[in-house]
Amino acid sequence: MLRISHRVLQAPPPWSTFKLAPRLPPPLAWTSNYRKGFSTISTATCDPNLIRNVAIIAHIDHGKTTICDRLMGSSAVTVDRVMDSMSLEKQRGITIMSKYTRVDFEGHVLNVVDTPGHADFGGEVERVLGMCSGCCLIVCGTEGPMAQSKYVLSKAIEQNLKPIVVINKVDREGSRPHEVESEVLDLFISLGAPDELLDYPVLFASAREGWAVQDMDDTDHSRGMAPLLEAIVATVPPPCAPEALSEPFRFAVNSLQTDSYVGRVCLGKVHTGQVKVGDSIKALSREDDGGVLQEGKVTKIFCQRGMEKLAVDAAYAGDILWLAGVEANVADTIAAPEVVVPLQTQKMDPPTLAITFSANDSPLAGQEGKYVTGSQVIGRLHKVSKPTSFAVL
Repeated sequence: MLRISHRVLQAPPPWSTFKLAPRLPPPLAWTSNYRKGFSTISTATCDPNLIRNVAIIAHIDHGKTTICDRLMGSSAVTVDRVMDSMSLEKQRGITIMSKYTRVDFEGHVLNVVDTPGHADFGGEVERVLGMCSGCCLIVCGTEGPMAQSKYVLSKAIEQNLKPIVVINKVDREGSRPHEVESEVLDLFISLGAPDELLDYPVLFASAREGWAVQDMDDTDHSRGMAPLLEAIVATVPPPCAPEALSEPFRFAVNSLQTDSYVGRVCLGKVHTGQVKVGDSIKALSREDDGGVLQEGKVTKIFCQRGMEKLAVDAAYAGDILWLAGVEANVADTIAAPEVVVPLQTQKMDPPTLAITFSANDSPLAGQEGKYVTGSQVIGRLHKVSKPTSFAVL
């Protein structure tokens, strides 16, 4: 016998009750809406005389990241240490990966690079100093120059970067700014700095309060960080001569990021020439006597304003930008098709810490983790060793 069950049919709910699931954000938060395209400005700065590339260097916890926050005008932001974007950096309160941002000041473009202040991440400092023409040495007004102050300053002197000294935390009780100023001069002399690097400006600052002055007796702090920005413009030389614009395009890779939409994105400095989106380029290896790694076309160019990456349609000599289109590694050169010799990038010191990864013979082996085999571990290590300062043997 066939049985038929009867169900009470109900009218479907109105369409207004349905909600679409939100789209996932892009892997790199470069815009608020990735699929509609990146935020775009017409071109990057094309006059090298209006560009200043400066690195912020210091011992750990002497105020580098706070200085960068104030230079970006982030004193109004409720979250401190905007540049410390990694979760481990926020947890530990230190800078691990170097980061770059761009500040506009009186018609000039200041590319500011925040560097790590811990000796274990010294390779990050060496790598990014090659993009800069000057450095801002931050020294605590209470502690004075410390071990990492000596290390990062020695690397800056090796590359002949024009220094600016900022004695920070002078508003603290027990600060001794004038004594620290003498100690900094002794440090320069002990490191063998040439005479032209000893003629540096000295500023006294409170990064926490957001001001800097040229004279410790100056009690007018209404100008904020403007004196430091003026010192950067006056002291740090332009990255290159205007004649470099007429030479073939050459770009030195200093850092890497990966995006599932764009692919590998390289951060670096344009040493010579200019390039536009769609131009033909190639990647030259630093280790293989200029061997061609890959040929392709420029797919995206980004500059950075504050913490937002903006798409531009061209890059010019002297600027620091992000570029996508070919698979290049740190210290490689991205260049025009007619270039055959790679740039001589700065060679980094070898790693100081050795770690051995072996099979897990614990009774709990295999009960935790998702990727635990040797091939997966070595693959992951090779992947992260590309943009960092350690080697996988």
